[in-house]
Amino acid sequence: MKITKINTYLVRPRWCFVEIETDADITGWGEAVIEGKAATVKACVEEMKDYLLGVDPKNIEDIWNTLYRGGFYRGGPILMSAISGIDQALWDIKGKYYNAPVYDLIGGSCRNNIRVYSWIGGDRPSEVAHAAKEKKAEGFTAIKMNATEELQYIDTYEKVDQVLARVSSIRDAVGKYFGIAIDFHGRVHKPMAKVLAKKLEEFNPMFIEEPVLCDNMEGFLEVARYTNIPIATGERLFSRWDFKRLLSLGCIDIIQPDLSHAGGITEVKKIASMAEAYDVALAPHCPLGPIALSACIQVDATCHNAIIQEQSMGIHYNENRSVLDYVMNKEDFKFIDGNLPMPVKPGLGVEVNKALVLEENKTPHNWKNPVWRHGDGSIAEW
Repeated sequence: MKITKINTYLVRPRWCFVEIETDADITGWGEAVIEGKAATVKACVEEMKDYLLGVDPKNIEDIWNTLYRGGFYRGGPILMSAISGIDQALWDIKGKYYNAPVYDLIGGSCRNNIRVYSWIGGDRPSEVAHAAKEKKAEGFTAIKMNATEELQYIDTYEKVDQVLARVSSIRDAVGKYFGIAIDFHGRVHKPMAKVLAKKLEEFNPMFIEEPVLCDNMEGFLEVARYTNIPIATGERLFSRWDFKRLLSLGCIDIIQPDLSHAGGITEVKKIASMAEAYDVALAPHCPLGPIALSACIQVDATCHNAIIQEQSMGIHYNENRSVLDYVMNKEDFKFIDGNLPMPVKPGLGVEVNKALVLEENKTPHNWKNPVWRHGDGSIAEW
């Protein structure tokens, strides 16, 4: 079996799909994207075609190392996201070739289902208590929300109180034991992160996410001194070497590698095993589409330390199109009591609606991250 063609598609709301065709009439799908830089990642995939055409797609480790080590410059969001989408598609092909889910090929499943959470509250969260109550009624046992709008290095306690009031309203609405994850989104600097992390303890959050940017990785140590809330991060790290630095800090409780950013199934499986050796949990980042989610579930199935899975159905970023629009086998993505059963179809377990993909690609999206500014005109972290 040989690779004969690689196709890339930009589809709404903000995704890039990769399709790899073979001479065995087996096709694999992947999701290669950095949100806001989808066209750049698409170009990177196109540039990697010369390494792929005519190659046996089953030799995934060799292909991965060729794409990663074959370039003098390596790592980073663009290169690793391109590799991620290609890697997902290769595993999809291999699973279909052997008529087995991908997780059967990487050790077999150690669980029957994985807990999922649902997003509430946008970039400027409001009405979160009502939204959390709705998600609980739908069967979810956990939600995640953005904690706050933009914050200066040193900001007002009025904004702190607003965060506390929102989280308090959720806790009152859903009860003591419902999971509440609070995403700082890297938009909070260390001085205010310490304040928020300490004051949020009374609401027993499931975790706080990205309290500071991984650029300021040493800051996690200081934040951890001020709180007993589990700390999660990792969506902006792109390889096992990045995560090696993070895990060596000894203060991170949950890692969140993204299967479309951190090297795909091949690399994230290794990252997850590294984390397990540090007694750190896995909760893959996935505010993306159905192929990325399917790849996450394959890894979750095989990792003892996988605890919960992000998914983007209903997330505030998804305008005009959503996850299940691109899925033919929608019944396999049905949540049961806040859990997603392990897939049973071969490969990644997602049947892509190619007709819709082709239609969407006729008018490629150009989604961009919002640009925020503080009151003084300076750029704020988003």
